[in-house]
Amino acid sequence: MKKFSYLFIALFNISLIITSCREEKSPDEKVEEAMENVGEDLENASDDVKDAAEDLQDEIEEAKEESGDDN
Repeated sequence: MKKFSYLFIALFNISLIITSCREEKSPDEKVEEAMENVGEDLENASDDVKDAAEDLQDEIEEAKEESGDDN
């Protein structure tokens, strides 16, 4: 019975150590992380728009060339 008590106490202490080591973010850190995520999303969106504009420009140039070939 004594060994069982020691085992229970050891397991309890280990569980306390594990749960107390969790890193929790402060509200400021959460806001900062959210702002960084939004910034990255905006950057990705602007890259997508730029790529789409370049594709459109290429298509316009191809259409001009094709219409010039028909004449």
